[in-house]
Amino acid sequence: MFKGRHFDRSIILLCVRWYLAYGLNLRNLEEMMAERGISVDHATIHRWIVRYSPELLDQFNRRKRAVTGRWHMDETYIKVCGRWMYLYRAVDSNGDTVEFWFSEKRNLAAAKRFFRKALKRHGRPERIVIDGSQTNREAILSCDADSRLQDRSRRKLKPIRIRQSQYLNNRIEQDHRAIKRRVRPMLGFKSMATARVILGRIEMIHMMRKQQAKYPCNRQPSLAEQFHLLAA
Repeated sequence: MFKGRHFDRSIILLCVRWYLAYGLNLRNLEEMMAERGISVDHATIHRWIVRYSPELLDQFNRRKRAVTGRWHMDETYIKVCGRWMYLYRAVDSNGDTVEFWFSEKRNLAAAKRFFRKALKRHGRPERIVIDGSQTNREAILSCDADSRLQDRSRRKLKPIRIRQSQYLNNRIEQDHRAIKRRVRPMLGFKSMATARVILGRIEMIHMMRKQQAKYPCNRQPSLAEQFHLLAA
């Protein structure tokens, strides 16, 4: 993964992890590295984040443990180039992250794309709790119908149960806070592509903290240890 790089992989992983996990900007990291005798430009750190964090997320997803069959789904707002865009998210009954999808628009097409991604990776849930959004309800019904039509097994699949309640969806509302807390110091993203990459890796950090991956060791590795295991 790090072949041919001028800097040691431990420096690259440290900068990527600190940026994604803590309320630091790129110039903060440049100064912190300089204090350690390492001269690295903030633009270089940004290139590391864009280049390596997708590979780390791919490795994480291969180790991600299964989620439960009861999901809570909602979307939250993220600012890009001065415009509000939408991060679709779902957690299970244990609070573990199921799936996420960043969209420029908040409509039926975006909701369906999110649900298709979640169903493809995690299979069919028993129940999904949503707020009063009729768009999300229509997306679930449509994706559920397509999923049952495409199923080649002989067993009859039960429809996904939908529970609409603003108060029962506090679990996902609370979970949004960890993502928003990290995004806030960034003061908005400059492009949709950059936002999608970085938000996905912030979600990865959030899942790491919730210990959602399985590793060969029997203990629960720290955030730093997980990064090194994924990059091994």
